[in-house]
Amino acid sequence: MIWHHEPTLADLNSRSVNTMAENMGIEFTEIGADYLKARMPVDTRTKQPLGILNGGASCALVETLASTAANYCVDQALGYCVGLDLNANHLRSAYNGYVTALTKPIHLGRSTQVWSVDIFGEDGKQICVARMTMAVLQRK
Repeated sequence: MIWHHEPTLADLNSRSVNTMAENMGIEFTEIGADYLKARMPVDTRTKQPLGILNGGASCALVETLASTAANYCVDQALGYCVGLDLNANHLRSAYNGYVTALTKPIHLGRSTQVWSVDIFGEDGKQICVARMTMAVLQRK
């Protein structure tokens, strides 16, 4: 298990209250020993003018999922994690329904963490592959 403090779905979803994640409809759905899953609707909040999922919305889902996971891998009384770099490749379009994202750590270091995030459409096809690097900062 990678979690310093094991989260619950209620914990994860309560972190999103009054944030962009809540406004976009991002919802955490599953916690594993070394992964988190979340979903996001493909609707007027997340589509671009052509009627497809906005790449920026996918990146917001990536950042929300990876940064939340990263913060549960550190002692939150001593430190916290923030985004340092995000790389995303958009592989195909999503038009409606929900997309589901899965994040797993690639590296959990003292000063940085690297997370992979894969986003899938309702048909199970991958629509985005991403990597998020987090800075691990110490509280003062």
